[in-house]
Amino acid sequence: MPLRLIFMGTPDFAVPTLLELASHGHEIAAVYTRAAKPAGRGMKPQPTPVEQAARRLGVPVLTPKTLRTEDAAAAMRAFGADVAVVVAYGLILPQDILDAPRLGCFNLHASLLPRWRGAAPINRAIMAGDAETGVMVMKMDAGLDTGAIAMAERVAINDAMTAGDLHDALARIGADLMVRAVAALERGQLQFTPQPADGASYAGKIDKAEARIDWTRPAPAVLRHIHGLSPFPGAWCEAEIGGERVRLKLLRCALVDGAGMPGALLDDRLTVACGEGAIRVTQLQRAGKAPMAAAEFLRGTALGPPARL
Repeated sequence: MPLRLIFMGTPDFAVPTLLELASHGHEIAAVYTRAAKPAGRGMKPQPTPVEQAARRLGVPVLTPKTLRTEDAAAAMRAFGADVAVVVAYGLILPQDILDAPRLGCFNLHASLLPRWRGAAPINRAIMAGDAETGVMVMKMDAGLDTGAIAMAERVAINDAMTAGDLHDALARIGADLMVRAVAALERGQLQFTPQPADGASYAGKIDKAEARIDWTRPAPAVLRHIHGLSPFPGAWCEAEIGGERVRLKLLRCALVDGAGMPGALLDDRLTVACGEGAIRVTQLQRAGKAPMAAAEFLRGTALGPPARL
């Protein structure tokens, strides 16, 4: 029979899993998410994507600032949940919380653990040039993404894939994976494998200082840097346009033949020389403007040799 669940998540990435669990008939006793934050022009409090989805489902929503109190643990136990499903929640779960659901807490993590534990696994996998990544369902313990693995799905990373593309793919695949894991748990057939001791790495949050493009790197590394930070926060460079230095976020590019001084424009199609090889920018965003195709940008902006980015 369906399980009684607590769902804990915050961003867009978590929403498909919440909706899939609800659509498969599981009882969502409560949703935990981060508190609304001011956003937009009016700086009005904006509920998280998970809170918005939970409200549409008619599920009670809790937004505690911390779970490290006895009151928080008591509130969690009071729901009488069989299991908690955690997807990009954003708060550390102390042991009292991990122990509250009858069958434990299960996390959907967007990497092939133990590689890329931590906050930004999707970005880091692309930026590091990994050939593949994936999603895993893990039974949570007190460590940071160190719990035993129950199920996994792998996804190849190609040179055309941005962090946004990979995020959307893994969100869909992960929702299906978690539904299958919960079904196996319901039948008492979910098996666990401890994470290997070797190969662990940490996916630290993206620092704004990392976003500036270093054109002295080889073209494949520049491409993975651009795609790993697209669409947010966006890898950037500067160009002189109309006599002023303008910041450009580069969102998509492709590897092409070419050579020159790093950062030099090699033609009027936004082909840029790197330390080795070259890339051609195919989508970009000027400050204060919407993202646009390179061809559209160039129709209104003359930018070519001998300019440098």
